[in-house]
Amino acid sequence: MIKFILCSILIIFASTPAGFAQQKKSSAQKTTKKVQPKKSTKSKKSSQKQATKKVQSKVNPQKSRMVSPAQQAINEQRALAPALKQSGVKNSAALQRALNLASQKQYEEASRILFSLSRNPRFYEERARIKYILGLMFQEMKMYQAAAFQFVDVVRSNNPSFTRQSLQKLSIVADALNDDTLLNYAIGKINADEFPKANQDMLRFRIGEYLMRKNKFDSAADSFARVQSVSPFYSKAKYMEALSKVKTNDLNGAMRTFKALAEARRESGITDVSRVSAVAGMARVAYQQKNWDLSIELYRQIPKDTEIWHDTLFESSWAHMRSARFRSVLSNLHSLHSPYYEDFYLPESILLRGIVYLYICQYDEMEKTLALFEKIYGPVHYKLEQYVAAHSDPQVYFRDMEKIISNFNTLKEDTQKRENYRIPFLVARDIMREGDFKSTYQYINRLREESAAIESKSNGWRNAPIGIYAKQIIKGRLQSAQKTAGNLARNHIVNMKNEMADLFEQYNFAKYEMINGKKEALKKKIQGKGLKSNQVDDSKNRDFYIQNGFEYWPFFGEYWLDEIGDYYYVGTQGCE
Repeated sequence: MIKFILCSILIIFASTPAGFAQQKKSSAQKTTKKVQPKKSTKSKKSSQKQATKKVQSKVNPQKSRMVSPAQQAINEQRALAPALKQSGVKNSAALQRALNLASQKQYEEASRILFSLSRNPRFYEERARIKYILGLMFQEMKMYQAAAFQFVDVVRSNNPSFTRQSLQKLSIVADALNDDTLLNYAIGKINADEFPKANQDMLRFRIGEYLMRKNKFDSAADSFARVQSVSPFYSKAKYMEALSKVKTNDLNGAMRTFKALAEARRESGITDVSRVSAVAGMARVAYQQKNWDLSIELYRQIPKDTEIWHDTLFESSWAHMRSARFRSVLSNLHSLHSPYYEDFYLPESILLRGIVYLYICQYDEMEKTLALFEKIYGPVHYKLEQYVAAHSDPQVYFRDMEKIISNFNTLKEDTQKRENYRIPFLVARDIMREGDFKSTYQYINRLREESAAIESKSNGWRNAPIGIYAKQIIKGRLQSAQKTAGNLARNHIVNMKNEMADLFEQYNFAKYEMINGKKEALKKKIQGKGLKSNQVDDSKNRDFYIQNGFEYWPFFGEYWLDEIGDYYYVGTQGCE
């Protein structure tokens, strides 16, 4: 039996988050007692003046005004437009008129003219310039996807005068869209040192992400490290720099980087997202270094009123388990399995609880725990098997996921309505938190915002060739993005289905060992060598807690939100 116990624990360990996993979920009761205790982010706005010639509009002139980077580029092109006539370009008056309208911020009319010129063979020589300016028009109208298409066309034309500027603008609009495909395309061709200083930190951060996707973790860490501390990208870059070092097994370097981030965010408050993420990162690195005590101490520093506390509470349970602190494991899991977290997907935590009960010969508690696992995840596993077998179209997965996303708050409160949905609520909730699906869904929402921007334009613009063109772009990109999101959702569902199949095998092994343990306990009882009769440890004095400002009382099955995380298991080991 001892041999199996060790095997069971190792089986569970094999699926633990080597310190870096997202978890969540469930609900059980036991003889437990609890101990209850009675930001100013500085963002430095850049106000750098750029040496550009000011082109004064004849209509509504202003003595001084702030203009966007895209408008500055428009003004630069307008200032150069007279040279077109001297170079012999036909119909240069039409281009000049478009630039005049653009400088007056009459983007709709200017874009209509430019779109027409971009398709006119007489302007073939100036097509790169026209498409570049048309991209600027779309950018000013918040139509970033349509703008990206113009900049990509210019880059593909290899025009020496506009390729570099188009790559720069493409990187900016791709960042606004959160489109990894466009970012990969632009970043693979651009030199960060030639980029405008105002956007260099954004580019270095995006280059770091690009290199991580290519598994070039050393280069990614270098790119993240170059982001300036005054940049709004600094906190994210520092966190990703540490993760890059973890990927190369530079755990000491990762620990230093996480610590630097936590220190940089110290003045922003203890619940600051970046500071908390850095502390969690240090705890996970300490876990990978097998420094259980340090890992546990760092996990304790994460405030309960933060989003990742639930995840880190489960992660810390593994650190307690590896250091053989079984009471601490059960104390944590008692909070995780409260009704407040029953909608979180975390099947592994229930099996871990059962294995601990097996280890300390608490077979009755183990039986309750395994029954809870089967009650919650048996129907979920069956439903996923049926769903995956019946559907392969990614659009089906996307539509079913979006139904839950759109009605999330209602479903969170009304459990009965969840039965009308084909994807289990706790499964969909877990997928919504996955980085790849979350990023793709954000891109889809950006496209929908752009579609709304198109619909807000005048009838003349919407029904003109340029409006029809813009709508076709959004329609095509939406279909593609939704298909991608659907495939991602399906992949996650298949992985969860397979994971649960493995966990149910472990569940069956654990159940067998429980029955065998009960049989051995009954034999000992017949021989007069039964399990210990005292199931609660009353030998320890509780005055320590009272003297230090804590209140202490037994748990009788009623959970209170402010008590979550403060339960202390006082059961004893039943083995002789």
